[in-house]
Amino acid sequence: MPKTLQASRTAVLVCQGRAAADGLIAAGRFTDPTAMPLLRPEERELVQWVRDGVIPRQWRQRVDYETVRANTEVIVPRTAAIDDAVRAHRSPQLVILGAGLDGRAWRMPELADVAVFEVDQPASQQDKRERAAGLFGSPPTFVPVDFRHERLGEALAAAGHRADQATTWIWEGVVPYLTAAEVAATVTALAACSAPNSRLIVNYQTPAGIAKLGRLAARALMASTGRSSVWANEPWRSTWTPEAMTRLLARHGYTVTSDEDLLGTAGALAVPIRHRISLRHGRVMVADRA
Repeated sequence: MPKTLQASRTAVLVCQGRAAADGLIAAGRFTDPTAMPLLRPEERELVQWVRDGVIPRQWRQRVDYETVRANTEVIVPRTAAIDDAVRAHRSPQLVILGAGLDGRAWRMPELADVAVFEVDQPASQQDKRERAAGLFGSPPTFVPVDFRHERLGEALAAAGHRADQATTWIWEGVVPYLTAAEVAATVTALAACSAPNSRLIVNYQTPAGIAKLGRLAARALMASTGRSSVWANEPWRSTWTPEAMTRLLARHGYTVTSDEDLLGTAGALAVPIRHRISLRHGRVMVADRA
């Protein structure tokens, strides 16, 4: 029997990072009023500690506090860069791959007339739908896809996506968790559903031995609290140089129009920077299909 997929724990951590930053960091460039409502009460409590700057005394809570605070530093520039790329290129359709607890369908007024599709594995999507029940506004079209057994194009077509219309694709916080072969296969699948004038916004990580050591240290720190790390069951499986990612997208008709590291974006947003290595090796690439 295949292993049952579980709802993503990293999706919760990312949402906590957005909630902790909402209205406090990069004011005027970053906001996410949907993040806090998407969290469970116990998850919100930790976020409130970070927002208030109240450092817990207990070791277990202190580790959680520092994890969310560090995550916030990465999430703000990443979210802002992707939002800007969406606003700069209007498409009739938007597809968010591995959507997790993304709130763009509700929080971005620019998407009011856009058909928004969220693709994720079934367990994570069911968790998302339960959490999003209290959000106001038009929800996206949810497209549960078990990539072990289903094809992306077929699932999207069945949900109403039109391959003959331009699509903006958001691929955020997913690529590192896929093997190189899985990344290539996904690009092949989405390119087959992309009409001319489509845009792909992809967040990826560049190779860095020291960053790998940092993740191992984070796992050891969490283990010191008697719990497994949020990344224990969701390890990184691939990193990409900008040149390799550019070549992959070019083979499928995409031309890169921008590729920036998160460190530069964070500096432009005046985001407090404490983890330069993580920011330097995280990138957002934008590519268009002529």
